[in-house]
Amino acid sequence: MTAEKAIRTYGKNYRTALEEGGFSDIGQKMAAFESRLRGMYASDNYKKHNVYPTTDTTYIYAVIAMCLEVKALGYSDKETMEIVNRGFEKRREFFRKIIAFIDILPNSFDIAKKWNISDHRKRVKDGSITYDYFKVSRDKVEYRISKCMYVEMFDTYGIKGLCKIFCMTDEFAYAGLPKHVKFIRHSDLSDGPTCADEVIRRR
Repeated sequence: MTAEKAIRTYGKNYRTALEEGGFSDIGQKMAAFESRLRGMYASDNYKKHNVYPTTDTTYIYAVIAMCLEVKALGYSDKETMEIVNRGFEKRREFFRKIIAFIDILPNSFDIAKKWNISDHRKRVKDGSITYDYFKVSRDKVEYRISKCMYVEMFDTYGIKGLCKIFCMTDEFAYAGLPKHVKFIRHSDLSDGPTCADEVIRRR
């Protein structure tokens, strides 16, 4: 996706967030967002970060730009996350339907387990995530992460805490699998020293 196409695509999400939030002067706010994101895509930071096949840096940078714009309007981190998330509600609804279907299947945990194993292998290969450990047993997957490029990207722009927008996607996904999967998050890197999770088969 070219930078200009990404600006148009994610601009629609930002416009939705602004409209749902009841903001005024949307045209002016959209222009500021587009200008900021265009500059970010042309930056050395983007070139440095856009090297990991498992991370969609173009998308991540768009979310960072949205967060920076909303924060500049004086909103708290919690408020900023709520506002930005509104722009991606259709995306969330699509995944919510997929997850609901998976939850019906008797092998839901095994699907989640295979996803974790596959994701771990790919992340280690491209270096986007550093694991202190990754343990798999018949009924559990547990891991601890000490470095994540999602968090690094947000931290580069001084808003490390707002990476929780992405950290929360795991909680969102597993919340849709209550029949067969129990997810425990002990901590995450957006506001702690590590990300430590357990994915457990429900009996």
